[in-house]
Amino acid sequence: MDRRVIAAFVVLVPLLAAVPLLKLPAFYETFLYLVLHWIVLATSWNILSGYSGYFSFGHGAFFGVGIYTTAVLSGKLDWPFLSTLPVAALVAAVFGVGLGAIVFRLPRLRGELFGLLTLAITFVIGTIILNTPIDGGPGVYLSAVPVPAIGPTPSGSFYLIILALAALVLWVAYWIYTARLGSGLFAIHDDEDVAEVQGVPTYRYKLIAFGISCAFAGMAGGIHSVFVSYVTVGEVFNIVVPLNVVLMSVLGGSRHWFGPAVGATVITALLYAFTAGDFAVAGRAAIGFILIAVILFMPQGILGQLLRYWRKRAAPKPLPQPLPPAPIPRTGQSGELILSVEGVTKQFTGVRALSDVTLQVHRGEILGLVGPNGSGKSTMVNVITGLYKPEAGRVVFNGTDLVPLPSFQAAHAGIARTYQIPRPFASLTVLENATLAGMFGGRQLSRSQAERQAMHWLEFVGLAERAGALPTELNLHQRKFLELARALASAPQLVLLDEVLAGLTPSEINSAITLVREIRNRGSTVVFIEHNMRAVLELCERLIVLNYGQIIASGDPRKVIADPEVISAYLGTPHETGR
Repeated sequence: MDRRVIAAFVVLVPLLAAVPLLKLPAFYETFLYLVLHWIVLATSWNILSGYSGYFSFGHGAFFGVGIYTTAVLSGKLDWPFLSTLPVAALVAAVFGVGLGAIVFRLPRLRGELFGLLTLAITFVIGTIILNTPIDGGPGVYLSAVPVPAIGPTPSGSFYLIILALAALVLWVAYWIYTARLGSGLFAIHDDEDVAEVQGVPTYRYKLIAFGISCAFAGMAGGIHSVFVSYVTVGEVFNIVVPLNVVLMSVLGGSRHWFGPAVGATVITALLYAFTAGDFAVAGRAAIGFILIAVILFMPQGILGQLLRYWRKRAAPKPLPQPLPPAPIPRTGQSGELILSVEGVTKQFTGVRALSDVTLQVHRGEILGLVGPNGSGKSTMVNVITGLYKPEAGRVVFNGTDLVPLPSFQAAHAGIARTYQIPRPFASLTVLENATLAGMFGGRQLSRSQAERQAMHWLEFVGLAERAGALPTELNLHQRKFLELARALASAPQLVLLDEVLAGLTPSEINSAITLVREIRNRGSTVVFIEHNMRAVLELCERLIVLNYGQIIASGDPRKVIADPEVISAYLGTPHETGR
């Protein structure tokens, strides 16, 4: 954690807590309350939606659940106000985790569908509350609920309560941002499937983030219910809260933990300025234009743009010193069986990509896996790494069947891969891409250790000088080698290289062949999927040929490529033509 951030919390929170001692008019404390209220809501929304990219329009639902939890407990059952707040947080979190436990299991409910579903939940919960004794129609009055005398005045007490919650929310958002959880969420944001294969437990991380997000929204709702003293379903369960938190987070910068706080402060101040000047409608229109301008010209938000400008002017941050990795852990002797694929069948809507495939990989070898386009090579890689689950068969790695396990367990077991078309995390730097593999791969390193080992592998593939660049700034050759460095940074026992030479020039291919050979010499077993037969013959001790999802030949590479059936698979069957 950055010591400057810790110092800012230590200094600023007590200073802000001293505001009620100034005995300002209640208006100022109320205005500050509203600013902090929106900071809590926008920051809590950002913990899931900004970090992971799961855009939720249901934040108003969990805010409303918190409101009605406190309204019922304090307004109807006479609970002390403060004692209802943990319950409001818990009830909102349970709703969120329950929804997420279902939704996050369904890959098709990503993107826009997730947003629409969470929006629908807002109105479903509102309808239920309206038609039950929780509300019943007339709303719930809370004017008789005693406000704890934390400050010298009721407005001062509300201000101190929301200040404490805002400080807690910002601290949690900052902790997540700097922790392993935040790294995993940012990887999910860029490419969830790749994150899972890299070893990120995506389902668990999304559920944790959603639960934390909903809990803080529920607690903010509990405080706000007593602040406004009267709540109705129509005022609570509407589109205003989710639209405002989205607007604030995007305006401030959703990729940074403090961005939503900046956006919430700006928007709340602007709304007050226009409302106080009798231009409320024009104010909302102006804010809409501001949002459009930010999306078009400052996609990283106000804070993101300021940080980008600052980094350009500041001295470059020193890169971590490379740390050579420990030897690859071995659970057996060279030549022993490390991977066994047994009777694997995988089909997609009637198309059988793999049909009863059985193959073995031995520790320390470079095994070639070749075949014409559409033969099932990439599908086999996806099955081995757990991205696809086969309809039949087993994938046994070091004695453990990976098929029943979550996909990320393949990376934890010691399997890494590259992609035929490079798929780096676009918003992470070259160094951050490789670091993430070390944090979530087989060794589960700390961030500092993972960074130092990532630098070692970036030097190994010749990308150390581009460590601070984004993947979009690299050419194809460099992106291919970034894929390689990222795979090696996870300290894999088995590396699956999926057409790593595709698109490279002859000299680049020569460099890549040398690297692949060195990878094996450093202790990793290699499965080499490639169309370049020169490279296959130079590197591979054994060759397996796939065609239409079935193995048609295996054995010594030079004998296999001379097999008539293999030649036919690649070149087709000759036909005589009539004269």
